Amino acid sequence: MSTLPNTPNNSEEVDLGQLFKLIGSAFDRFFNFIYSIFKRLFLVFIWFVFFIKKRLVILVVAGITGLCIGIFSSKTSVPKYKSSVTIVQNYPVGENLYSSVNYYNDLLNQGDFETLGAALNLSEDSASSILSFDVKPTVSENQKLLAFNDYMKQLDSLAASKVDYEAFLENNEGYTYVYQQISIESAERNSFKSVFENIVESINTNPFFVNEQKKDITELTQKKNALELALVKSDSLQNTYKRVLEQSLNSDKTSEIGITFEGSSDTEKTKEFDLYQSDLALRTQLVQIERDILDKQFIVEIRSNKLDSGSASTSKSLFGIKLSVKFYYGILLFFGAFIILLGLEFFKFLETYKSSV
Repeated sequence: MSTLPNTPNNSEEVDLGQLFKLIGSAFDRFFNFIYSIFKRLFLVFIWFVFFIKKRLVILVVAGITGLCIGIFSSKTSVPKYKSSVTIVQNYPVGENLYSSVNYYNDLLNQGDFETLGAALNLSEDSASSILSFDVKPTVSENQKLLAFNDYMKQLDSLAASKVDYEAFLENNEGYTYVYQQISIESAERNSFKSVFENIVESINTNPFFVNEQKKDITELTQKKNALELALVKSDSLQNTYKRVLEQSLNSDKTSEIGITFEGSSDTEKTKEFDLYQSDLALRTQLVQIERDILDKQFIVEIRSNKLDSGSASTSKSLFGIKLSVKFYYGILLFFGAFIILLGLEFFKFLETYKSSV
């Protein structure tokens, strides 16, 4: 019987004890870290509450002052009238359209109402009443998804694997969408119809797109003529087939009679339904081409029809949110006062920190 001490077992027990002690210490440090974060957040919240409480009167006075300014401004300021139309791009003219709108805005900023009036066929007085032009895409999320799907179909599998939906939206320009909305803001309730029509006419008479339009219509017309000729031949073939069938019914012969076309099989026989399907496919293509020709008649078309006068604009946009004028100034002065007070408190903290150091 061996009398040697059991040294390995004691060593293993010591190692396991140290391991559990290290694990326990790691958990303690982790929970202490989480506790310190929540403690600091709570202290920040308490400081923020006392900061608001201490300066509540100033913030309330700033908000009420903003409301009063907004009410006074809405009653005394010159009203603004806004009108917009939606146009359809039958050709990719969006970049040209956006450039034209930027050009009109530049003329407004320069006060060159004579040139603006000449460009839009307006009198100088009417041009001077215009405050701004704007253009933006009118597109739904579903249309964005369809555009993304069409774009992905144009890429090979390797390139498509590197493009996601968010990257597509970030890099896709707004003028590429088919539907665009043009807006005009004016100081007077003028007739905006002629202005919108002149903007569209300047695009429709662009020499480059006019040339592209002629080429497209010529190509579509040739396809239409080819399909009409094919339909005539198809009708002739159907009449021939009917006569053969009638002769076969009147004949005493029992052999099968048919018309054979070259195809995947030399034994395939053309039946009435096959001829009908071929004729229907040709007519469907012809209808689509005729629709394409009609779409190509105009480079850009006005979709909406309420162009006579603008509606009074009584709202302002703050961080992308539409607000009435009084609430706009109230919120603006409230947050302005809050930021100023917060800045003063920060500088006060820096002075205290500097003196302590």
